[in-house]
Amino acid sequence: MTQVPFLSIVAPCHNEEEGLREFCRRAAAAADSVAGDAFELILVDDGSSDRTWEIISDLAADVPQVLGVRLLRNHGHQLASTAGLSASRGERVLLIDADLQDPPELLLMMMPIMERGADVVYGQRTRRQGESWFKLASASLFYRALSKLASVTIPRDTGDFRLMRRRVVDILLAMPERDRFIRGMVSWIGGRQVALPYERDARFAGTTKYPLRKMINFALDAITSFSTTPLRISTWLGMMSAGVAIALLVYTFVRWLQGETVTGWSSIMAAVSAFSAIQLICIGIIGEYLGRLVQESKKRPMFMVETIVRGSEHAELSIAFSEMSASDRRTALDAAFASGEPRSQRSSRIG
Repeated sequence: MTQVPFLSIVAPCHNEEEGLREFCRRAAAAADSVAGDAFELILVDDGSSDRTWEIISDLAADVPQVLGVRLLRNHGHQLASTAGLSASRGERVLLIDADLQDPPELLLMMMPIMERGADVVYGQRTRRQGESWFKLASASLFYRALSKLASVTIPRDTGDFRLMRRRVVDILLAMPERDRFIRGMVSWIGGRQVALPYERDARFAGTTKYPLRKMINFALDAITSFSTTPLRISTWLGMMSAGVAIALLVYTFVRWLQGETVTGWSSIMAAVSAFSAIQLICIGIIGEYLGRLVQESKKRPMFMVETIVRGSEHAELSIAFSEMSASDRRTALDAAFASGEPRSQRSSRIG
């Protein structure tokens, strides 16, 4: 059985070939400062179409602490992060993106806060460099809307960048939902969660992997996962529409008794269009929730791992790896590399 590390750093990667080596250099240096050799750096290739996996394989061969995880296809940021967390074994787990917008060096400030009793230390952005006004405005609107709608308190201006204790990670992984919103799920777990304010940097290289379409889908996942308020809004809209319809019916009947009929169809068409729009909105809201229930009921694997690499060894994991318990996952990881001799726990330089 391989030595259990004190710290795990988990980084989902999608087409990050340009900045991946620099991220690894900085992340490994930060980890070495707080944990010495007792850390692992888990890089998850989320179906990249560039040289990301080739670079991860090279890094795994050069650096003893690197564990590469290659997913069978692109699952998206949240499930790629979940795959990396599932492969982690450390007592402290740092979840961070590989684009270097969140500085790995902040680990040196997070660790003392956790040593003082925090269960989660999350980064809270005070400034976001290198992002357009539209991205900043839409993000601000999203977080403020979510804070009003969500059934749990989700801190504003935060991402998935956070340091967590092992017990928090295990609880997070035991939550079975497929449409995941990790920052909300961690907030739901509770415990002592402490913010670390910081200025977010611009991307080191490459372009954003979150276009408008993915941002909208992510927002829908977040809202439907942690709030039933939209359903209540649709109910109130339906009741208001019914009230207006009854009032119009009474008004029309009274006018008919007075012998006054309204000629023309403009007002009728306007009323029909308004009510139809409200009905479609309500059906759409209900459909969002129903669609997620259908996806959950299928019980498909949360993610599928094609291969993992440590050193020069490549291994495969069971297709049921995503559904295993915490202890079974650790056993599967140890068994995957059981035939190879553990290498020296000496950090190598990343060029």
